[in-house]
Amino acid sequence: MKFPEIITRLPEAALPFPSSVVKTSVVQSENGQLVFFDILKDVEIPPHSHKAQWGTVLEGHIELTIDGKTETHRPGNQYFIPSGVVHSVKIPAGTKVIDFFEEKERYKLK
Repeated sequence: MKFPEIITRLPEAALPFPSSVVKTSVVQSENGQLVFFDILKDVEIPPHSHKAQWGTVLEGHIELTIDGKTETHRPGNQYFIPSGVVHSVKIPAGTKVIDFFEEKERYKLK
C-alpha cells in the first residue's frame, strides 16, 4: 500500500537516513509528534532512549528490542516503549509503521 497524498504532503522528519532509505510524514502538536514511516531499504537503529513512544505496524514487520527483550511485530501489532527505556530496532525494506512520540520535537522537520 502507498500512503495517500494527504499524508505524503506532510512535512518530513530530518532523520540520519536519506529519504531514499526512509520516507517520513510528520504531524506535530504541543502534545507530541506522529510520524508515518515508509521504509524503502533495510534499516537498523542501534540502542538508544528518549521519552515514551507508541507505535503500530501497518505493513511488513519490525524486530524490536526493548530493555533487552526482542519481539517481532507484524501488521496490526502495537508496541509501547516507556520513557527512558533503551531500545533498538531492525526494519526490512517494505515496512510501514506509525509511531507517536511523547516529545513534540522528537525529530526536527525538513
